[in-house]
Amino acid sequence: MGGKRRHGRRSRIGAGAAGAAIAILSLSLASCGDDSSSSSDAKESAGPYRVKVVGAEFPAKQRLGQTSLLQIGVRNSGRETIPALAITVSVAGEQGQASSLPFGIRSPESGLAQPDRPVWVLSEKYPKLVGSDKSAGAENASRKTFLFGPLKAGETSETVWKLTASRTGAFRLLYSVGNGLSGEAKTETAAGGEPGGSIAARITEVAPETIVTDSGEVVEVQPGKETQANR
Repeated sequence: MGGKRRHGRRSRIGAGAAGAAIAILSLSLASCGDDSSSSSDAKESAGPYRVKVVGAEFPAKQRLGQTSLLQIGVRNSGRETIPALAITVSVAGEQGQASSLPFGIRSPESGLAQPDRPVWVLSEKYPKLVGSDKSAGAENASRKTFLFGPLKAGETSETVWKLTASRTGAFRLLYSVGNGLSGEAKTETAAGGEPGGSIAARITEVAPETIVTDSGEVVEVQPGKETQANR
């Protein structure tokens, strides 16, 4: 009887010591986990990242059905690698901002099954980096944001979109440059502003009238104006 009681007491003491050891080990591991998480979060949210838009080209005059290239060049002017270069594009104005399409507008007509209407149709395997045969712009959660991967300090990313005009009118494309890794790490210009800009384009239904001048140059005929070939 006494032996059994002593054995039970040793078991209870042993269990208590083991429990205390496990608790201490758990606290130690949790502490290590917290430090690692904090370090990771701090690294991910570092910034802002300095960028500079070095070029943005898109034809100002286009025809319905014409295919044109939108090209945007971005340089990492900072000292840190940008984890995930992101370029967001949309059509300016209330209808453009309301549309889920990057190159479209939302029709104000009610009862439409698909209210979004493309102004430009984006070709397959685009966007991509200039000089590359592979598509490089993966769509993010937003259809208007395209990710181009990391961009090292001092390097420039030349991106290109192949677009076909599908709606007549005067439009303005808006574009902004960001970091699409988590949304916490921001990008800015050297002056501290938001990197981006806009490009105006007019799409007409018919091809413009052109003539060949005496010098052999092909020019568009402007109503009410004379050219050397008319004189």
